[in-house]
Amino acid sequence: MKNVSAKRPRARVAVFLAVTVAALLLDRLTKLWAQAALSGRETIVVIPRFLGLTLVHNPGASLGMGSSMTWLISCVAFVACVALVYLALTTVSLWWTAALTLAFAGAFGNLIDRVIYAHGFLNGSVVDFLNYGWSVGNIADIELGIAAVLIVILLLASVPFGAKDLNNEAADNVGDRGADGR
Repeated sequence: MKNVSAKRPRARVAVFLAVTVAALLLDRLTKLWAQAALSGRETIVVIPRFLGLTLVHNPGASLGMGSSMTWLISCVAFVACVALVYLALTTVSLWWTAALTLAFAGAFGNLIDRVIYAHGFLNGSVVDFLNYGWSVGNIADIELGIAAVLIVILLLASVPFGAKDLNNEAADNVGDRGADGR
């Protein structure tokens, strides 16, 4: 899992672009489909008690929290997107790049909705349609969830994030072999 490319920034940029385009397209196309196919309809049951399709325009964050603070959610999402792009492009690991880019795409997909469906400055809502019974979400939310799981796995696997981590790992490996190199 320690796929590290300290000297290959082009590979990290390529991963960033590929994951971003694929994830944003999937999110955007499914939201457009949901608005066309589910508008004015009752919940369509896909898997009883587990998954349905219900069109919701959510002004809040997860589980509708912060519905009256849409502008703040939009600002936090913007700052998070900028930070995620920076981190994704400065890491030395393709795994970290992919995980952070997936998080960026999810956050950016929902931020796009907040801009497109705004009823004033930074006062928009997110298109949700995947009804789990306890919550309604979208593909961007799934991307954020997958990214979070990947980040936890990368942390648990001690995958180096930056050049400093690589140097520390190399020094640890040399130290483990002893003075005679064995």
